[in-house]
Amino acid sequence: MKKQIIISFIISFSLTFSQTKFNEVPSWAKEAIWYQIFPERFSNGDKSNDPAPKDMEGAWPFFVPDGWKISSWTSDWYKLQPWEKAQEKNFYDIVNIRRYGGDLQGVINKLDYLKNLGITAIYLNPIFESPSLHKYDATMYHHIDNNFGPDPDGDRKIWSSEDPSDPSTWEWTNADKLFLKLIKEVHKHGMKIIIDGVFNHTGMTFWAFQDIVKNQQNSKFKDWYTIKSWDNPNTKENEFDYAGWYGIKDLPEIREDENGIVHGPREHIHAIVKRWMDPNGDGNPDDGIDGWRLDVADMVNHNFWKEFRKWVREINSEAYTVGEVWWEDWGKYKMFDAAPWLKRDEFDAVMNYRFTRAQKNFVANIKEPDGVQAYIDTLKNIMKSCGDNYYVMMNLLGSHDTERLASVIVNPDYRYDHSANPRDSKDWDIRKPNQEEITKQKLIAALQFTQPGAPQIYAGDEAGMWGGDDPDCRKPMVWKEYKYETETTHPFGKLHPSDEVKFDDDLFKWYRKMISIRKENIALPLGNIIFYVIDEEKKILGYKREFKGDSIFIIVNNNSHENLITLEKNIFLNGSNSYVDLISGKKVKLNEDKYELRLNPYQMVILKGN
Repeated sequence: MKKQIIISFIISFSLTFSQTKFNEVPSWAKEAIWYQIFPERFSNGDKSNDPAPKDMEGAWPFFVPDGWKISSWTSDWYKLQPWEKAQEKNFYDIVNIRRYGGDLQGVINKLDYLKNLGITAIYLNPIFESPSLHKYDATMYHHIDNNFGPDPDGDRKIWSSEDPSDPSTWEWTNADKLFLKLIKEVHKHGMKIIIDGVFNHTGMTFWAFQDIVKNQQNSKFKDWYTIKSWDNPNTKENEFDYAGWYGIKDLPEIREDENGIVHGPREHIHAIVKRWMDPNGDGNPDDGIDGWRLDVADMVNHNFWKEFRKWVREINSEAYTVGEVWWEDWGKYKMFDAAPWLKRDEFDAVMNYRFTRAQKNFVANIKEPDGVQAYIDTLKNIMKSCGDNYYVMMNLLGSHDTERLASVIVNPDYRYDHSANPRDSKDWDIRKPNQEEITKQKLIAALQFTQPGAPQIYAGDEAGMWGGDDPDCRKPMVWKEYKYETETTHPFGKLHPSDEVKFDDDLFKWYRKMISIRKENIALPLGNIIFYVIDEEKKILGYKREFKGDSIFIIVNNNSHENLITLEKNIFLNGSNSYVDLISGKKVKLNEDKYELRLNPYQMVILKGN
């Protein structure tokens, strides 16, 4: 269906960011292209280190069934294996016992892939020793998980010779050394790397907590956690009780006072920062990580993060810190305004889930989508609250904690991160996206890569992966060299269409092209932005990016119809005789003081004068 729109009036909004300055941010982070890796599910580069039942002791659901074995990387996600069927449990009761064997060697092996895609910075989910698949329940912070390295049993022997409370006794395990090699290889590839710091809570297997369990009030670490009651040895019951994150006993919460995390764990965390940011302690941070992603940052006192930032910047003045600051009130669907964490010298950025929701509401929603002006207003409010720091905000479209972007589009008109899998919603659709939905994903990615803020790709989105909220967003990565079993299974036995699982080369090329365009046009990462409502009714959006005389013009047709639009000279474009679309290579020429463009459904054009 073709429609012609002649534009004679355009509402615009300009944001230059110079109005509000908060922290001085690392210069490299403004041009970063982030890639998030969930290590256990990214790539199994060394099968000799695959987890065994003993490696899982202390992780929910606290048992390993008879016959358990590593899961096949290429199997149908919801299909139960023989050892799983024997438990007579549903998929969601058993899935967290699965292990697929992803490790650091797998990450090293795929650095060329990331370089080819155009990635400049890697964010790794937790890699410290832990019995779980996700590693948010640390056993220790000063060692990398032994199943991520080449010699799990050898690393256990090294741990046993140390006093974990005394950094002078710490050695470097084989997994630690492989991680240091990964850092070196990442830097050789011209990339940065940050890791997840989970300092609000530990796992029950954490060495200090285990000492408390054993020695109760006689433990020298008794003040590290909030203990509600001690065990009375004269009774049969165990009265020992403590505070857990969100009340979850698997995750004992580190104690805080008015200044944040208390002395003891505070000093231990400081030692951890030094260990991973300057491993050889020579004052040169080149051999260390380039920053931190801080888990559940809104649940730790602001004063602690101020001090944490000082520790980080004393070691590396160009290190990057990004906080997980997300839901202020999950039930009321209210997300935090990040400004308090940015303007108080705490973080350079936060994970920008508000950006994700804005894209969902504009492109994915069908029943009640945001119009062009509403979309602009939403972005304007986020940008204003973040000030200059918006340039380094981690602008994500999915993560290990949410439904994947493709499944956001397959399941429109619901609240983001709410009941987004078949366990929590009987109506959740687990199918593969169709071609129109993939086109919408391309448009959302194009919006991400042409707007201010540092784009982040959750591993697999560029390969065409789909899946609901945790655990379904944590499927093993889809690689081109593997042949995957067709998905035919529904976790609750419903009819399911046969979905072929394979690497989407066309989608990968789209992401690579968007990254290339962003890198080659400095106005996209660094320029100001001026928004235009080109046509509210037909959902046609425009925006201009400018930096030191370099201008880029973006036009978006956010609907299912083809539209022919005519722009008058000097209304939006700057009057050049000819423009080239950086995506298609097609030219748009001035004709009788007008520019005519034919836009396909959900198409973006990126115009630059030539």
